[in-house]
Amino acid sequence: MASLTPVSQSQLLFNKTQFKLPPNLRSGLLLNKFSVSFRRMSFRVPTKAAATSGVVSATTAEKAKKRYPGEAKGFVEEMRFVAMKLHTRDQAKEGEKEVKEPQEGPVAKWEPTVDGYLKFLVDSKLVYDTLEEIVEKSPFPSYAEFRNTGLERSEKLAKDLEWFKEQGYAIPEPSTPGVTYAEYLKELSEKDPQAFICHFYNIYFAHSAGGRMIGKKVAEMILDKKDLEFYKWDGELPQLLQNVREKLNKVAESWTREEKNHCLEETEKSFKHSGEILRLILS
Repeated sequence: MASLTPVSQSQLLFNKTQFKLPPNLRSGLLLNKFSVSFRRMSFRVPTKAAATSGVVSATTAEKAKKRYPGEAKGFVEEMRFVAMKLHTRDQAKEGEKEVKEPQEGPVAKWEPTVDGYLKFLVDSKLVYDTLEEIVEKSPFPSYAEFRNTGLERSEKLAKDLEWFKEQGYAIPEPSTPGVTYAEYLKELSEKDPQAFICHFYNIYFAHSAGGRMIGKKVAEMILDKKDLEFYKWDGELPQLLQNVREKLNKVAESWTREEKNHCLEETEKSFKHSGEILRLILS
């Protein structure tokens, strides 16, 4: 006859009853329970390839975010990229600056004077004298890389000013734009090498490009196409420039990203000071 005891009571009676299984059965039962429980748990251990792939992806993404225009070609290309953006469209195809000053417009529309041009040459000579003296003294060891590059302009400008003197022109004293810029360069060179290198690059490289074009146009307008020494170099200019590019890239290799950015941020000041000296041509 079947038991009429409720299930709950049966369970109670079962629990109160002491059943002792043999040791071999107890251990087997526990092992089976553990195995079942373990199989029910879901474990996913990443493979070595998957883990490596994740790290590489994160690193690649991080590098991609930090890439700067021109960085792949070296720091000089970064400086060039920033400088081009500060030109007008008339001055460079990459230019983005709006024309606000007379010297920023097309050179063909300029109305230069010999007196104004002399002021420009005198102030330019003061700036180049200052740059060459700083590099020679080298308050920072890296400056020594830029001695005797072939881009130096002081001696060339001295010859040009002597020629003007022979033609009967009075040579003026340096004016405020040149004096101010020279003092600023001296201060930077003593305490801020990255900012100084920015000015060094922009002064020499700008003169080798747009500066030559301006010199040619002005000579056609007021000097009967006289070729000044300021616009001549001993040796092949492209090679001289390439040599200095390599030196600049080498120096910048030891800079942190923050130091490089600081150098790039100084570009606008370089353009401001150079523009004030260039404006003298039209005075």
